[in-house]
Amino acid sequence: MIFTTYFALLRNLPENIVSVSICGRAPDWYTGLQYKKLAPKWSFFQEWKRNHDNNYYVEHFNAEVLAPLAARQVVGELQTKLPDATKDIALVCYEKPGVFCHRHLVAD
Repeated sequence: MIFTTYFALLRNLPENIVSVSICGRAPDWYTGLQYKKLAPKWSFFQEWKRNHDNNYYVEHFNAEVLAPLAARQVVGELQTKLPDATKDIALVCYEKPGVFCHRHLVAD
């Protein structure tokens, strides 16, 4: 299974779940796996930080990040990163639950 979470909760992840950062830059202390193909592009992320227009962000994230990817290929690539194929995955970013974040777009 694939779950989502944010960095502040990583210490609470069960042992059967492996964290995979999907942001452009993970915190310096993070030593887990990363999958930057699902990270937002710097250009539209910076524009969103300026205007906080979620519709703009969703449009650009879908077109520039998700559209070029095939979901099955992404899942396959994530699974090949796992040290143990029996483990589940948690896609990780910065935002707390309930706050707008690209990991929710990826999950959908």
